[in-house]
Amino acid sequence: MKYEISNRMSGLQPSAIREILKATQDPKIISFAAGNPSSDAFPVQKIKKITDDIFEQDPIGALQYSVTEGYTPLRETMKDLMHSYYGVPKRDFDELIIVSGAQQGIELTTKCLVNEGDTVICEAPSFIGALNTFRSYGAKLVGVELEDDGMNIEKLEEALKTNKNARFIYVIPNFQNPSGITTSLEKRKAIYELAKKYSVMIMEDNPYGDLRYSGEYVPSIKSMDTDGLVIYLGSFSKILSPGMRVGYVMAPRELLQKVIVAKQCSDVHTTILQQMICDRFLKENDLSEHVAMLRDMYRKKSALMIGEMEKQFNPKVTFTRPQGGLFLWCTLPEGADMMDFCRKAVSQNVAVVPGNAFTMYDTDVTYSFRMNFSTPSDEQIVKGIEILGKMTRELF
Repeated sequence: MKYEISNRMSGLQPSAIREILKATQDPKIISFAAGNPSSDAFPVQKIKKITDDIFEQDPIGALQYSVTEGYTPLRETMKDLMHSYYGVPKRDFDELIIVSGAQQGIELTTKCLVNEGDTVICEAPSFIGALNTFRSYGAKLVGVELEDDGMNIEKLEEALKTNKNARFIYVIPNFQNPSGITTSLEKRKAIYELAKKYSVMIMEDNPYGDLRYSGEYVPSIKSMDTDGLVIYLGSFSKILSPGMRVGYVMAPRELLQKVIVAKQCSDVHTTILQQMICDRFLKENDLSEHVAMLRDMYRKKSALMIGEMEKQFNPKVTFTRPQGGLFLWCTLPEGADMMDFCRKAVSQNVAVVPGNAFTMYDTDVTYSFRMNFSTPSDEQIVKGIEILGKMTRELF
């Protein structure tokens, strides 16, 4: 039988990262390709105890259907944390719902806002999961190049001027995936003012914001939102567990009412047991203390990878030095065959992600690739960088 695939999905290809991760199942492969938290980051015993307590005290509540908006105690906890811990003022027009990971928040919000042919303006490069979501709804993607401190503001305004049907600006302001770049306070303010000027929303994706291990804290764009322009996406994936698939969206109530309906069509509600675990973890533990442990861990792993790259890599290869998060962005000199470099790396048992996984379109030229330092062991970091370093020295 011939299967006719919908127009929406027929042009989409499997995630390059997920395809590369298949190769990393080979135990010989040193993977710098994943974006997983370190295996040492999971508070396993605390989660086990909380889970046991839930099944002792409220097993039916954990196993029964619940409301689409999310587990009420967790929603209230997160509203308080958004104000007291993340510095977002309480505003009458905002509401918060729980979703199945921030990725679902991206998908449901896009479903509610984007018609086929509408434009989504993104940082270039940007997160492949978001880009594929925008593509799946027939959006035209317009990339705005990243500078060392975030989007090029002049080019962002030009994109807004020339794309009258832009629905929102998608940004990852903290330790961006894939580049590791942090958007400065000045540029966050400028992005917000341009969104206001051109009546465009902002989708602020912040999965890595807690993982700052150097530099100064920068307020979120959402904290500046006095006009109901910002859709804020948060997640427990990088601070607690990605496998739980618990995230949240804070946005204007009018928009979230439609997101809730979209979620009812998708999965009815996020798994209640996992929401209960997240809520209990936040109430029974010091979040600042837990996050400090993660920051210290990733500070050391980032420093180790950067230090080895400085020793081993050809100096013609440049790379970012992030203040937090999980990723480095490496760039070969112009004219190099980046894809061939990535293929050869896998043949030598080291996996990285080709940069074109993060571009707006397949035809976009990039000489960059993404590396992750949170997943591999310290020994793997040293060995893997030695292999890649030798490859870079042989290139030029």
